[in-house]
Amino acid sequence: MNFNLKRYEINTQDVHRNLSVPELYEIALRLEKGTAISNKGALLVYSGAKTGRTPKDRRIIKNEPSMNHIDWGDINIELDEHTFMINRERAIDYINSRDRVFVVDAFAGWDPAYRLKVRVICTRAYHALFMQNMLIMPSEEELASFGEPDYVIFNGGSFPANRYTSTLTSTTSVDVHIERQEIVILGTEYAGEMKKGIFSVMNYLMPMQDVLSMHCSANVGEKGDTTVLFGLSGTGKTTLSADPKRKLIGDDEHCWTDDGIFNIEGGCYAKAIDLSEENEPDIYRAIRFGTVLENLVYNPKTRAVDYHDTSITQNTRASYPINFIDNIQMPCISGHPKNIIFLTCDAFGVLPPVSKLTPEQASYHFISGYTAKVAGTEMGVKEPQATFSACFGAAFMMHHPNRYAELLAEKIKKHGATAWLVNTGWTGGAYGTGSRFKLKYTRAIIDAIHSGAFDNTEWKTEPKFKLSIPISCPDVPSEVLNPVNTWADKKAFEDTMDKLVTLFQNNFKKFEEKVNPDIISAGPKVP
Repeated sequence: MNFNLKRYEINTQDVHRNLSVPELYEIALRLEKGTAISNKGALLVYSGAKTGRTPKDRRIIKNEPSMNHIDWGDINIELDEHTFMINRERAIDYINSRDRVFVVDAFAGWDPAYRLKVRVICTRAYHALFMQNMLIMPSEEELASFGEPDYVIFNGGSFPANRYTSTLTSTTSVDVHIERQEIVILGTEYAGEMKKGIFSVMNYLMPMQDVLSMHCSANVGEKGDTTVLFGLSGTGKTTLSADPKRKLIGDDEHCWTDDGIFNIEGGCYAKAIDLSEENEPDIYRAIRFGTVLENLVYNPKTRAVDYHDTSITQNTRASYPINFIDNIQMPCISGHPKNIIFLTCDAFGVLPPVSKLTPEQASYHFISGYTAKVAGTEMGVKEPQATFSACFGAAFMMHHPNRYAELLAEKIKKHGATAWLVNTGWTGGAYGTGSRFKLKYTRAIIDAIHSGAFDNTEWKTEPKFKLSIPISCPDVPSEVLNPVNTWADKKAFEDTMDKLVTLFQNNFKKFEEKVNPDIISAGPKVP
């Protein structure tokens, strides 16, 4: 049944709302260039020239009252109302030029008390299927009574923005308007912009209700003990959250309320680079009919996918409903976290593989959002480079990072959670000298956190970051728990540690004006 979009001045007659997966497959394969079916039944798609998000092209419309709460700057770049309306009309004009339009009406947020009704209006079957995977799809009864949405996405991404329009810097523009409750996309067909647009909205709305929105994964044990895991790309967040001994709540976006946590999404968006059944069996098995494989190279005859081929992009992705994972918590809601784990890949090799944090240290490391790039990952990177992303997701945070950090500290104290810093990076020296910490040891550390094995161990305080380091951990050699023991050159260790302390201090200077002094004092210092 066709759906009427005339309230948005969209007059296309052929409008398809919440199509079935086979219907979307048929349309995509027939009409969308670069689309095929993999030998596992997944839909292979190509997102065009943009194969990742473009944060510098994201704009927030500066309006009352939201403008008084947004942390304006290089991340939340302002856009005026007039330019937004030009972009909105440009997107709608493009949508009106298409023979068919797709509508996805679905929910963001598993907790009904905080759920958003989202409407996606797009022109590609691939985009519709992607958002049906990533949002929470309504039942027939819920769809019949859906009513007006809370937020609308106008995805005209196949059509460019006019880069000569005031304040725009390219032909791509992703615009979030809090007051109109709309998102407009131009000049990029990368589907992740839709998903992260809704996440940005939740990151604005939730703290206004004293709810902590988090860029993290989460799982729950047999005894109902919940863990959330924060970490930037390459730290192991997705791999370590997919734990066969625990139920997955979600892999990317969650909120922490007075009642516990809930997943914002209805699906997972996993990196597919070097994916293998041996290393990530749950994700590998989720690649089947209904999964969207984005920008992957495949054999044109057998349709077998080469997960190691990054000739299109390093950012190859798989989007699938969360119920494609076998061991999940359904609905995706759980109690208050018992453990908060910050994952970092320290290529300098000086942070311990596990340490326990005070609430103030947790806030400090949360605001810092540290990991490190290694040589060879980018042009010109010849030695480890520190990377900081506030709240482990700066690109999506609307308020000042301190707002999220204060909420985290309050909730940790109120609900008795324990915060941990887990280094999945280097030991025995920096990148090039030392070696990557073994995954089996990291898994043993995570198991020890969950089992309570650290409850009765002794602790040693490291002098510069003031981290509490356990002296033993089941199935992990005790000598690797304190990183100084693994370095042959002790002076080189101290010099490298001092360098990392300085990098942390320099990064944190931009936050100090608005951050609680107790959090500042919890940061590292050179004695």
